[in-house]
Formats: sequence, C-alpha cells, structure tokens
Amino acid sequence: MTNGLRTLLNKPIAPPTQPKPDSAAQNGFTPIDSSAMPAVQTVAVPAQPVQTRTGVPVIEWKLPDIGDILDEGNEASTNEEFIQQRARLIEETLASFGAPAQVVAISRGPTITQFGVEPLFVETRGGVRTRVRVSKIASLADDLALALAAPRIRIRAPVPGHSYVGIEVPNEEMALVALRDILESEIYKNFRKPLSFALGRDVAGHPMIASIENMPHLLIAGTTGSGKSVCVNSILTCMLLYNTPDDIRLVLVDPKRVELTGYNGVPHLLGPVVVEMDRVIGALQWMTREMDKRYHLFAQAGSRNIIDYNAKMKLQGQKKLPYLIIVIDELADLMMIAPDETEKTITRLAQLARATGIHMILATQRPSVDVVTGLIKANFPARIAFAVASNTDSRVILDQPGAERLLGRGDMLYQAPDAPAPVRLQGVFVSDHEIQRLVEYWRMLAGGTNPYAAAGTPADTIPENVPLKQAPLWEEVGKADGNDPLFEEAVAIIRKEGKASVSMLQRRLRIGYTRASRIVDMMEDRKIVGPPEGATQMRQVLDFGNTPLPKNNMGE
Repeated sequence: MTNGLRTLLNKPIAPPTQPKPDSAAQNGFTPIDSSAMPAVQTVAVPAQPVQTRTGVPVIEWKLPDIGDILDEGNEASTNEEFIQQRARLIEETLASFGAPAQVVAISRGPTITQFGVEPLFVETRGGVRTRVRVSKIASLADDLALALAAPRIRIRAPVPGHSYVGIEVPNEEMALVALRDILESEIYKNFRKPLSFALGRDVAGHPMIASIENMPHLLIAGTTGSGKSVCVNSILTCMLLYNTPDDIRLVLVDPKRVELTGYNGVPHLLGPVVVEMDRVIGALQWMTREMDKRYHLFAQAGSRNIIDYNAKMKLQGQKKLPYLIIVIDELADLMMIAPDETEKTITRLAQLARATGIHMILATQRPSVDVVTGLIKANFPARIAFAVASNTDSRVILDQPGAERLLGRGDMLYQAPDAPAPVRLQGVFVSDHEIQRLVEYWRMLAGGTNPYAAAGTPADTIPENVPLKQAPLWEEVGKADGNDPLFEEAVAIIRKEGKASVSMLQRRLRIGYTRASRIVDMMEDRKIVGPPEGATQMRQVLDFGNTPLPKNNMGE
C-alpha cells in the first residue's frame, strides 16, 4: 500500500541525493555534516534491481557492518572497598531501627548496585525469636538514603526468586551502556530474531534482549529527559541494522519534528515521517485496512500468520510480505486531538494485527489515565517505564509504584509480557552520530531510487493509475464541489436502517464526529432526513429514493 499511504501523507519526497541547503527542509531531510562525523569504512554502493524467476524485479540489499556504524563503550571502574563499606553501613542502619539484616548478595550494574539483605531474627517480649518483617525493611527506604547519602533508593521486598530483600543504591558513577557492546555479546547472537533489539543491562550487568514479535506491541512512558526518545532511537537502530526494506517497513510519527525526522530518506519508510497530527489518524486507518487485506491473503493461501505465508511465498518464488512497524513518539498529542478515533483504531490494531506482522510502539511523556486509557493499556502487555513524577504515574504505566524512584538518563523498569514483575535496567545509548551514519548508509544504498517505493511492499501489484480506496481526512472533504466522497454510501446506510444519526454514521463508516455531522447536515439540506428529535438526536428519513422501506416503517 505504498502509493496509498504516500498519497495519504501528501508529501512527495525527492530521491535522497545531496540536497541544497534550501531544499533540505522542503524535502524533510536533515543535512548531515560529514566533517563532524568519523569516517565510515564501508562504502555503500547503490543497490541494483535483479530479476527473479517470476520476472518481478527485486533489489538486493546489503546490511551495514556494525563496526562501521556503532562506537564501542567504555568499562566503568569498580571500587570494591567502597561497595563493602556501603554494605556494612546498610547493616548498621537497619539494626539501629530494630530491623537487623545481613547482606548476603551484591550485584553491581551500570547504574545501581543491588544489596541483597536477609532479615535476621529478633527476640520478642515473650522470649520468642521471630524473623524481621519484610515490610519493616521496605519502610526504611528514606532512612537508608539518608545514611548512604544517596539521592534515591528503591527497595524490592522481596526479590522474585530469591530469599532476600533487594536494596538498590545508585553508583557513584553511571556507566554508559553502548549499543554495540550488547549487539556483539553472545547472548544477543544466540537470541537473534528478525525483530529483536537490545534493551540494556540489568542490575547484575547482564545484557537484556527483547523481540517485538513476542510483545507484540510496546508502550513506553517517561518524563522529559528520562531517556524515552533514546530508547525509541535504539530500537529503530537495531531494526535498521539487521533488516532490509524487504524485511520490515516503518511508519514514523513525530509531532515534535526533531526526534524522528532524521530518518527521512531511509528506504524502510513507507512514507515521509508524519509530523502533522491531523494526518496520523489516516495513517492508523491505513494500517487497519492493510491488516484486513493481509488476513484475506492468508485465508486464500491457507496460512495462519505472516511466517507461514512468507514460507509458502518463498517456495513459490513470490515476494514476501514485510513486517510493518508504526512508531508514535508522542501519544498525548494524538489523544488530545482525536481521543475516540485514536483509542478505537489503536485498540483494533493491538488486538488483531499481530498475526499479520503489524506491530506498534507508542511513547508518551504524560502517562495519565486520559492518555494511557484502560483499553489501550490492556492490549499492551509489554511496557517500559522511565522516571516519572509521581507514584500515580507509575501505577498508570506499570500498575504498581516504583518508577517514581528511578534516576533518569536511561534508568528504566521493563515489564515483559510473560514476567510477573518489572525488571530494572539501564537502557542502551545510541548517539546522534551513530544514527546519522546508519541513515546515510541506507540513503546511499538507495541511490537514485525513490526511498519510499522499494520492491517487496504489498502495493507493488496495484497499477499506478488505480487509486486506493480510502477515506480522506475530514478537512479535505468538500474542497471542490461541497460533496463528500462517502455521502452516497451514507445515504444508502440511513435509507436501509430507516433512521439517521451522527453516531451511527461514525460507527458504520469509521469516521470522526466532525465529518459525520457534516454529512448529516448535508442530508438535512437536501431534505433526505429531518431535524433531530428528542434526547437521542435521532432523525427521521424523509426520502427513501428507490430503497424499499424498512419493516419498522411499513404501514406508516
């Protein structure tokens, strides 16, 4: 559906040649200062289409080399004496408050050090020895922070799978978790899947890997400066490093205009990065139509999901369907402009799109109940919470407190779909220079071809002169002659039902309130329906045309 989405976005983009300074902004490209970038060792040669045995031209893409794109990280120094001193101070502080405990495990991560303390026994008035209650240790978080001179302390009481309480204390120096170090680890090499990506390192320093296939959608929340946008960029970087445009296609939404627009020109994109919020609903509705089309293709091929379908297409020498990933960098703006349409479309995609290879990544810096609604949250079991302002915000995103005690700068809580409790991680870091190298590589590889029309997309079989049938945005309606393209269909619906209302047209045509209201007003002007009646605002149909009268109107 490349042509349909490109028409929907309504921003034709020139091929990714070296633009002049004035044309860069017009084309949606971010000029790259090559003098400020380390030299790329690999020279990207423009990909050339080749003929398959079916006669369909397919571009042979070459994946970039990680060593030429990403920088290596630096190991942080460890002061064992300082860590042991903190362990003794924790034991002394707990004992002074009547909750004696012993440090039995120490796990050092890039951001925090977790001290595992085992509650000891105390003697009651009756001479009975009882173990210190876990809740008493958990209530001493502020006292421990004062004794250790730490900005924030988080207590896990108890640590799942262990017989001790975890006291997480910030390190003196925060170590940088480089994306390259995770991707070159043995864990990632053994885990590798088409849509896998690096999350970071846990409190013990072990790499944490995830796959969008298993999620199957991801919800990210955190305040400004907490690392939310870096996390989104790291996920996109992993996707672009290990997948060609034949494997995945992307739809990026960036209302801030500065976070994701640098990816313009990458051949993986189905269209330019969407920056106008009134175009996002159209992109989401396009996704639902693409999902329905894929289900029809699966039914015809006798396949249950995209993996089975692509395997059959490979045996037949046909083109495979790429995975589709839509990334929305700020959900709050979208929910503010069109909450009903947004929630309905996102919910439908989240419930049904997994088998068709369509996945969503939503990010917001305002995790309130009016943005992350219960319906959206119920369909996004995989969530990442960065530092938030309050306990309430943490409960909205994770259904439990804890995110309000995070340190920021990539410190996160990751809730996996199959995990009983969230895991604390230090997220990977990817710099702007690394992203620029990767984007420049794919732009050069695309050569003079249209970066948004790479082979292998579902719309390649649609002729250029046959437009895709899709509902235009409401502000585009009636510009020429005052007629709505859906007017005749709406009239047929109300004549068949024998009644008319704005809400009914919204449901049946899947359009917004403003557009449905305008269609009903046009019907009233043409004497097809009467004025609204009663509290329900239902309207009587006056002109049935050639449509037989409904049964409930017979005899009137």
